[in-house]
Amino acid sequence: MVTYYAADMSPAKWQGFLTGAIGPRPIAFASTVNADGVPNLSPFSFFNVFSSNPPVLVFSPARRVRDNTTKHTLENVLVVPEVVVNIVNYDMVQQASLASTEYPEGVNEFVKAGFTELASEKIKPPRVKESPVQFECRVTDTIPLGKEGGAGVLVLCEVLVMHIHESVLHDGRIDQNKIKLVGRLGANWYSKGFDDALFEVAKPLTTLGIGIDQLPPSIRLSTVLTGNHLGQLGNVEHLPDAASTLHYAQEMRLEDALRGMNPTEKQTLQHKMAAHLLEHGKVEEAWKLLLFPIEKT
Repeated sequence: MVTYYAADMSPAKWQGFLTGAIGPRPIAFASTVNADGVPNLSPFSFFNVFSSNPPVLVFSPARRVRDNTTKHTLENVLVVPEVVVNIVNYDMVQQASLASTEYPEGVNEFVKAGFTELASEKIKPPRVKESPVQFECRVTDTIPLGKEGGAGVLVLCEVLVMHIHESVLHDGRIDQNKIKLVGRLGANWYSKGFDDALFEVAKPLTTLGIGIDQLPPSIRLSTVLTGNHLGQLGNVEHLPDAASTLHYAQEMRLEDALRGMNPTEKQTLQHKMAAHLLEHGKVEEAWKLLLFPIEKT
């Protein structure tokens, strides 16, 4: 057995070991607003429920290891002590991951990650409509655990209202196979709280993904591509160029596959082929396929 001592290890090294060893961790998809009412949406896996009477959730937006700065979520709850804790499930995990990208202050992650704002009943921050369970909370306390990069800040959230989608209920209880919860593990790994155990989600870019709001309407409003597919497509920094797109289409003999179809049939097949690629993690190839102009066929 290898032994490590806290005094001898960097915060980044500690974080890697801690997140790799402690899991799966539930994900608090926290919605907050700043003093001007601008919403912020970000996932945190340092999260759990700590009391049922009163109902209290706790999550921790840790200080950034690299530069010891604080996150917009923490800055917001210090000004407006309210938060919606939205639960993340498998159907929305790619989009939630995209929302963890560190966009500049003022950028609305609801829009970037393709989520729908839903007005809360008791507090100012909006809920995530796509989340199966949403907790409207009053922030009762914030407890700093240190002053250096990597130090957590416990945010104590008293639940005022809970909203549950009827689709995840069975006989008045939450059905684990219907809610399809996911948990966070180390590195890029996640786990399922149902059926198969593990799956992998690429982290958002260290720069900025283009976001779902920048996808062409024909892709963003697709009846074939799911929210997970759109999350993968929105997490690229730039699109393939025309030359590589054409070369890929020629290799795939795309014109032959689409020939003789009407425009609607062509687009449906194009999106189904892209969905297959995305489900195998081939995001660049999916983009090349989607960018090929079907009117040329």
